[in-house]
This record gives sequence, C-alpha cells and structure tokens, in this order.
Amino acid sequence: MCLGIPGKLVELRQQDELMMGKVEFGGIVKEVCMAYLPEAEVGDYVLVHVGFAISRIDESEAEEIFRYVDEIEQLSGDADEPPALRAAEMHGEGDGS
Repeated sequence: MCLGIPGKLVELRQQDELMMGKVEFGGIVKEVCMAYLPEAEVGDYVLVHVGFAISRIDESEAEEIFRYVDEIEQLSGDADEPPALRAAEMHGEGDGS
C-alpha cells in the first residue's frame, strides 16, 4: 500500500538544477523534491510520497486527510509525536529539514 501525506508548501528553491521545496506537515518541515510539480507555488497543499510531491490538492482535501490521520492516531494510542510526522517517517519521507 502506498501512502501520500498532505502538507503545505512553505518554500521553493532551485538546487543543482532540481526544484526543491520545504513542506510543513503539522508543524514539522521536511525537504521535498518538487520536480513532478513545476506549477506548484508557495502556499499550495501538496501530496508527498517518499520525498516527492506528486500532486497538488486543495485545502479542504488536505484537511479531510488530516482528520483521517488524527483518527488513526487516536486509535493507535501513540501520541509521542505528531501523526503526520509518524506517517511521513513510516513511508520514507526522511529528515531533510
């Protein structure tokens, strides 16, 4: 099963001929490759899978996904770190902050 995590794009920059960005996941900011979404702009919500932004989504869709992640977090009972960060780490988003 593949899991994409929604986040808000807070920064864009060029790095070695590759568009990169910083995406915020519930207060945690991670480095993300933006090569698949050249049209993305700061402030957009994007769906991230294994360190790559793979699609833009609207804010209401992102909020719906956040609610699902919160429900999963409540069911798991693991409140040591934010659910978006746990999900990102479980699916290879890495620590690129």
